[in-house]
Amino acid sequence: MRVVSFFAAGILVSWVLSVLGEEMMGSSPCNFPAIYNFGDSNSDTGGNSAAFYPAGPPSGETFFHQPAGRGSDGRLIIDFIAKHLRLPYLSAYLDSIGTSYRHGANFATGGARIRRFNTSFFVTGESPFSLDIQIVQFDQFKSRTSNLYKHAKKHSSRRNLPRPEDFSKALYTFDIGQNDIAASLQTMSNEQLKAVIPGIVDQLATAVEHLYQNGARTFWIHNTGPIGCLPVTQHHYHRPMPGILDQHGCVIAQNDMAKEFNRKLKSAVIKLREQLPDAAFTYVDVFAAKYKLIGNAKKQGFVDARNICCGYHEDDSHVYCGNKAKINGSEVYAGSCEDPSLYISWDGVHYTEAANHWIANHIVNGSFSDPPVPITHACHKGQSV
Repeated sequence: MRVVSFFAAGILVSWVLSVLGEEMMGSSPCNFPAIYNFGDSNSDTGGNSAAFYPAGPPSGETFFHQPAGRGSDGRLIIDFIAKHLRLPYLSAYLDSIGTSYRHGANFATGGARIRRFNTSFFVTGESPFSLDIQIVQFDQFKSRTSNLYKHAKKHSSRRNLPRPEDFSKALYTFDIGQNDIAASLQTMSNEQLKAVIPGIVDQLATAVEHLYQNGARTFWIHNTGPIGCLPVTQHHYHRPMPGILDQHGCVIAQNDMAKEFNRKLKSAVIKLREQLPDAAFTYVDVFAAKYKLIGNAKKQGFVDARNICCGYHEDDSHVYCGNKAKINGSEVYAGSCEDPSLYISWDGVHYTEAANHWIANHIVNGSFSDPPVPITHACHKGQSV
C-alpha cells in the first residue's frame, strides 16, 4: 500500500512540475534567429585574434584541429549554446574574413572588462574593447547591416547579413565581469573592491538598458565563475596558511568577491525586470555550475580540477600554453596534455572543450537559471524564484 502511495505521489509531483514547466516556458520554443554575445575570453570566438595577433597552437586542436581564435582546445560555452539552438557558431564582429552574420555576431574579446581600462593591451593583456565599446560596435553593426540589407539589389548580396526584423527576436547573451574582479583583486583590498562592485554592475545594467531601448527583448546573463578555483591562481598557494583554501583547493577570499559581484548582478537583473517589463531576463548561475564540476571532477570522469592540460607549471616556474622558455638552462615548450578531454582546465585560466560542454549541458536546461527556464524558452517571461 505504501509503495502504491509513493508511486501515486511521484506521478502527482511529476504532473505538477510538468504543468508549472509548461506555464513557465510558454507553449512553444522561441526559435531565436540569431545570438548577439558580449563578453571576455570565456566567450571570445576570434575577436582578439582578428584585432591583434592570432591565437597559435595548440589551441583549437580538439575540435577545429587548428587555432580558431578561442582560449581552449576546442569549443566554448557560447559555441554549445549556439549548437543547442541549432544556429551556426558565432563569427567575431572584428573578423572580416569568410564570416557570415546572418545568425548573429560576437562582440566578446579576451581580456575585456565591464569598466573601461586605459592601459595598452600589449602591456597588460587587457582588451581595449570594454563593454561600452562592444555596445558601440553593436550599434554600428546594426545600423550598417540594416542599411546594406535595405539597399542590396540581389538576394545573394543579403545572404551573410542579418535580417533587420531579427534583431528584436534575437537572444542577447552576456558573459563578462571576471576580469573586473580578477584585476581589482591585484590592486585593491577586499573592502575597496566591494565598494566599486555596485558601479561595475550598474555599467552592465546600463548596457542592457541601451540594447532594450534599441529593440532587444531577450537577455541571457551569466554571472562570473569561481575565480579562486582557477588553477593558475591555486599554484600561488601551494603552501597556504590554514583557512585560505576551501575543501576543493579554491581561494576563499577570491571566490567571496566573485559571489559579492554575483549578488549585486542578480539584484540588478531583478530590478531590470521591474523597469523593463516587456523584456525577458534570465540570470544564469555559472558560478554554481562550474563549482559543481570542480567539486565533483573525478566523479564526472575528469582528473583533479587543479591539473592544467596546456602549460608548464612546476615549482615556481610558469610557462604558459603554447610558449617556450628556458628553465635551468633547458628550453621548455609548454604544450598540451595527451588527452584534453580528461581535464577541466585548459591553460590554468580557461576551460577545456570537455568542461565547457559539461557546463553548457547543465545550464541550457534551466537548472542553474532564475527563472528556471531552458534557453530554448528564454523569451517567455517567467517568475523569479
